[in-house]
Parts: sequence; C-alpha cells; structure tokens
Amino acid sequence: MNESARTEPVAVRAYREADRAAWEAYVSRCPAATFFHRIGWKDIYEHAARHRTHYLLGERDGAIVGVLPLVQVKSLLFGNALVSLPFAVYGGAAADDVEIARALDRHAVALGRSLGVEHLELRDRVTAEPDWPRSDLHVTFRKALLPDVEANLLAIPRKQRAMVRKAMQRGLTSHVERDVGVFFDLYADNQHRHGTPPHARAYFEALRDAFGDDCECLIVRDAGGAAVSGVLSFYFRDEVLPYYAGDVRAARQLAANDFKYWELMRRACERGLRTFDFGRSKRGTGSFDFKKNWGFEPTALHYAYALFKGDSIPQRNPSNPRYGLAIDLWRRMPRPVVNLIGPSLARHLG
Repeated sequence: MNESARTEPVAVRAYREADRAAWEAYVSRCPAATFFHRIGWKDIYEHAARHRTHYLLGERDGAIVGVLPLVQVKSLLFGNALVSLPFAVYGGAAADDVEIARALDRHAVALGRSLGVEHLELRDRVTAEPDWPRSDLHVTFRKALLPDVEANLLAIPRKQRAMVRKAMQRGLTSHVERDVGVFFDLYADNQHRHGTPPHARAYFEALRDAFGDDCECLIVRDAGGAAVSGVLSFYFRDEVLPYYAGDVRAARQLAANDFKYWELMRRACERGLRTFDFGRSKRGTGSFDFKKNWGFEPTALHYAYALFKGDSIPQRNPSNPRYGLAIDLWRRMPRPVVNLIGPSLARHLG
C-alpha cells in the first residue's frame, strides 16, 4: 500500500445488501477475519434469532478495508447490548490495520450511544482497544494439524489417546449426516442435562442453509448403530471449528466424545486442513480441562467493553452463582417443555 493510500481517511458506513458479495470476498481474504464474520450470519441473526443487525464497513477509494458486524441483543431479562458477536467465539473488527479497526470501533461506540444500549461488547482475538474494560473469563484453544493422520494421533497425550483407542475397540463409527435431526436430539439432550436452554432445531437448519457444506454434522454411532454423540462443525479457509456438540449419558463410558473429536481431526487432516480450532471455554470448567488434556494450550480472548450505563462488566454466564437456581430448575423440567420454551431464551444468551 502506498503512502497516499495509508493517509487517506477511512469512510465508515452501514452495510447495504448490494455489498453482500464484496463483504464475503473481503472476509475470505482478510487475515483478521473469522468464520463468524461471514455475511451468512447476518441472515441467522435477523431471521433465526430475530435480532436487529448493524453491520459496518470501512472503505478507502471505494474498496473495503475493514468490516465490523454488530448485533443488538435486547430483552427484559438480560438488558440491551450491542455485541460483536452473539453466539460466536470471535467478533470485533476485521480490518487491514489497527487504525482502520479503531475507526470502526469509534463508529460502533457512537452507534451504541444513539441506540441507547447499556454496553458495546467486542469479542476480539487481538483487541484494537487495550484501554477498554475487558473480561478474562474465556480462552480459545487452537492447534496446528500435522500433515500425517498417524502423527496427529501420536501427538494426543497418552491418556487421552488411550481413550480414543478404547472407543475404536468398542466398534464406534463416525458418519457425516446432512439432516440435522439426529444431531439436534443429541444436542438438546446434552443442553437439558447441563441446565441450559437449547436453540431450536430450525436454528441449526438455518445454519446449514446459510453455509452449506461449510457447516457439517458428524455423528458417532455405537456398535449397534445407535447415535451416541455428535458435533456440528464449521469450516473456514484451512480451519475446522467443532462448535455445537451433544451426546447421550452413555457416551462417557463409551469414550464416544474422545472418538468424536479424533474422527473430526482425522477427517480434517485427510482434507488437507491445517488448523483445529477447539473453540472457547471458560477458565476452571470441565470443558477447559478436557481440551488441555488433548494437548491444546489456552490463549486468552479479548472481550472488550464500552460501558454506557453502569461501571461494571456484565456477568451473564452460567458460572455466575445468581443463575444456579435457574439451572437446577431447568434440569428438572420435562424435555419437551424445555425444547419448546428454551429457544426463546437461548436467542438472548451466548
């Protein structure tokens, strides 16, 4: 980039539907962009989750040099916030450089004030706003895949690798299934046991419609053919992101979850992918320990906040003691009931 291009100011404006192809093309080539910056999520937020979106893009000389997807999440229970991005591990501005990212952030702050939200939340991997209040609750786990399948298996720590081999000996198999129905049943059962409202089956069908083959369900079946574990993964450039998961109670005894992630890793290696993104976990949780046991090292996520009302970062997560009673009550409710009313709550969480 020449000096005149560097000094030319960035023009920030709202996304228009005519920008759809250009937005997607920019995300595909921008190193700072993630799967969650893809324009298909705008449809998910607006139609499946019924949230209002405010997508911003930065331009120089008519060319896109940065994007910032924003979603207004508003409810009586959880307040009113502008988030980049709900349901996502990563968000924030994806831009050619830090100055462009900051220009987008400044525009987001002004937008947040005009909308009257309580706060703006940016879920960055590397923040452009180091002086903003930040939450250090979440980490991400990413690891390079080796080019050889057996080398990846041997790279798994011994105890975890033994669990994978036990699952193989028990006759477990993995299958890619286009219909989300089997996966949804596993996911909803798991959410119920953990006391967490589930998304609707229609949400997962919308993901498949929006992202096609870049959204895939892998189902693990036992020796008798029964589905015991499943994972819905996203594919982006040379990465695989196992994102939503579910299982039955017997999965742990069968080592089905270990087998599930190994099979996903094996298949990704055979496809020539280079990165396995195990997603985010909260510090001090079983999920955090599970991923560490697989040999993944945690990397801090930078969830930064511009606070417009109040002076403290919101604590809307299941580890907050104030939600303990609600979680316990949710676990006791009949499964058909939670599947019916859960999605109306889930769309405001995450």
